[in-house]
Amino acid sequence: MRCLVTGGGGFLGRYIVEQLLDRGEDVRIFSRRDYPELSELGVTVVQGDLRDESAVQNACRDVETVFHCAAIPGVWGPWKLFYEINTVGARNILTACRSNGVRKLIYTSSPSVVYDGNPHENADESLPYPDQYLCHYSHTKALAEREVLEANDPDRLLTLSLRPHLIWGPRDNHLIPRLIRKARTGRLRRVGDGRNLISVSYVENAARAHLQAADALQPGSPVAGRAYFLNEPEPVNLWDFVNAILRRAGLPPVERSITAKAAWRIGAALERIYGVLRITSEPPMTRFVASQLSQSHYYDISAARRDFGYQPQISIEEGLQRMQADLDRWASRRDG
Repeated sequence: MRCLVTGGGGFLGRYIVEQLLDRGEDVRIFSRRDYPELSELGVTVVQGDLRDESAVQNACRDVETVFHCAAIPGVWGPWKLFYEINTVGARNILTACRSNGVRKLIYTSSPSVVYDGNPHENADESLPYPDQYLCHYSHTKALAEREVLEANDPDRLLTLSLRPHLIWGPRDNHLIPRLIRKARTGRLRRVGDGRNLISVSYVENAARAHLQAADALQPGSPVAGRAYFLNEPEPVNLWDFVNAILRRAGLPPVERSITAKAAWRIGAALERIYGVLRITSEPPMTRFVASQLSQSHYYDISAARRDFGYQPQISIEEGLQRMQADLDRWASRRDG
């Protein structure tokens, strides 16, 4: 099977690539830069931008299965950038899949596509898309997910969407390093009463789920045209999880706090100020971040278990052990 992984040099994408290689698959990646270390493993590296239709067409040529992981993350930035990469980029992938006869498209989405600012407690895939979003990332990923699912056609292109929640683990280049950086510089605050529960996804478990879902994606399969939440079976207390990571990094636990209402008000004010002044850097607080840090958001994975046998293999404790070397390195950095 010849597979294309967009964003194959990134965090989740690289684990998908490695697991495909372990199975003996023919793997190609599409990315904005070169990855010589992957080329040495036999991966074909195609450089390009999701906004470039011809580059995307070239990447999808002679491919059977596409894992579309590439996206621009974040909670702040211009609508145009998020829309062109996350939504138009996915549209370009769909067009290229159809014109090149690709049979399967597995889209990496996010639970934030259905996040409406309210607590989600053991929520399942019946959650509707909200009328309004708190950040452009969620909105543009939702627009893309809807197009991907609507494109499902048993005679032409089979599609599904996976929604891993808060992916973490070794080689993380976003979530945990940022947490460590804030803690090390004294800028980390608990938001809310500290009792909120969340779902998390250890990266190797999330990658394995992508391969399982791709294997199950066949004509007549219940997975075709559907979205699935992916996370560990049981939720964790957000701040206990944060403090466990900090403890392993040799850092003190979070002690200072701010109320959820205060964080929301500060976030709203900063968004207005940054918007008026056209500041492109991320504000210290936004409404989306205030909501995510203070409320519960954890999801039921029964559908993924039932339809493609999803069962996380690596526990949170084992995941923390595997990440220890990275935690030590991040905690020792002096660049703020």
